[in-house]
Amino acid sequence: MSSPEKTPNINLYTTQTPNGIKISITLEELGIPYKVHKIDISKNTQKEPFFLAINPNGRIPALTDTFSDGQTIRLFESGSIMQYLVEQYDSVDHKISYPAGSRESYEVKNWLFFLNAGVGPMQGQANHFYRYAPEKIEYGISRYQNETRRLYRVLDKHLSTSSSGYLVGNKCTIADIAHWGWVAAAGWAGIDIDEFPHLKAWEDRMLARPGVEKGRHVPSPHRMKEMSKEEMEKHAREAAECTYELQSFPTQYLKALGAGHV
Repeated sequence: MSSPEKTPNINLYTTQTPNGIKISITLEELGIPYKVHKIDISKNTQKEPFFLAINPNGRIPALTDTFSDGQTIRLFESGSIMQYLVEQYDSVDHKISYPAGSRESYEVKNWLFFLNAGVGPMQGQANHFYRYAPEKIEYGISRYQNETRRLYRVLDKHLSTSSSGYLVGNKCTIADIAHWGWVAAAGWAGIDIDEFPHLKAWEDRMLARPGVEKGRHVPSPHRMKEMSKEEMEKHAREAAECTYELQSFPTQYLKALGAGHV
């Protein structure tokens, strides 16, 4: 399957979370048309049979693509989806990727796995203990905030030596896109992004990209960058008063981001 001959027929199943916007930003950066299906996790839509047929794990994002022979591929896990998209639709122009087998392509994978195995899970736990846990457990808060800060320091140091200002080589890649939604939500985890000047500059550089600006608002407005500390604390207090069905992110997080589910 070579990129020039393949015509995309993509359906994206997503909601407003850092993992969800990874995919919409990737699609926008590549200029690929796609249909959006907003998944309302406050109503457990991701547990309905139609969705479980795409992702048996019942988590967003998920994506389907139908080939010219009528066969449909299902994809889940954000890193897998991102790799698929650049392999299928960026193998010639390499807008946000490098040629397969190149040194840079392996470095992109390094940082993609760094995010999926490190930053995302650790910051997700920081979010939980800092914002949602029914009782304030200082050990949990400190442990996951400090680990998130440690990972941010790794990124900050790496970016300090980057001549392009991006994670790999001379351009933005899916490694950068994968990290952006999480770093943009640092404040929700109680992390001050200003502690990491190179990472902060990178975050702003990414936000200035038209593909990031457009993709971050899929399927609903992304408000994390615009929310004040007071607004975050207000939403956190509301979250503490309720019991939620926890997925990767509770429904109150979606409200904070402007997803409009609650």
